[in-house]
Amino acid sequence: MPLPARFSRNLHRFCRNRRGSTAVEFALVAPLFFGLLFAIIEVAMIFFAGQVLETVTQDSARMILTGQAQMANFTQVQFKNFVCSRINVLFDCANGVYIDVRSYQSDQFGSVNIAAPIDSGGNFLPAMQYSPGTAGQIVVVRLFYQWPLFVTKLGFNPANLNNNKRLLTATAAFMNEPF
Repeated sequence: MPLPARFSRNLHRFCRNRRGSTAVEFALVAPLFFGLLFAIIEVAMIFFAGQVLETVTQDSARMILTGQAQMANFTQVQFKNFVCSRINVLFDCANGVYIDVRSYQSDQFGSVNIAAPIDSGGNFLPAMQYSPGTAGQIVVVRLFYQWPLFVTKLGFNPANLNNNKRLLTATAAFMNEPF
């Protein structure tokens, strides 16, 4: 059989053969599939961590709301230790959790002024205070955590800070009870 005829017959047989088509199709689709899967997992972890931070903020703020922190003369370090005792699984509390507690003299929530802790360059500004206030004062308790991101190299980037991190924030605003 001449070479062109043999080549034509082999090419025709190669085109009809479908044994490896599934592997080739999977190789084309797999990077997109796994990229999407990892992005979904990343977002789920961000939401879960945010919810944990919200829950801990509400529980810890109750100590100030009811006057227990004021009566025990909690310092900023003692209050952070109290918060850290409730948040030890997902977060590196010693190095990563920032706590901001501010009280306001007015009894109107409209007088509360909360500044964003991120500057225009994407840097976190940790200007934290600890002022739990007295009975009847408005208090705002905020917890911050710089959550590290891993899937940002695949084109999905929920970071709002430099260095591929997302600032998780939880806030509780309330008026102290009489104590």
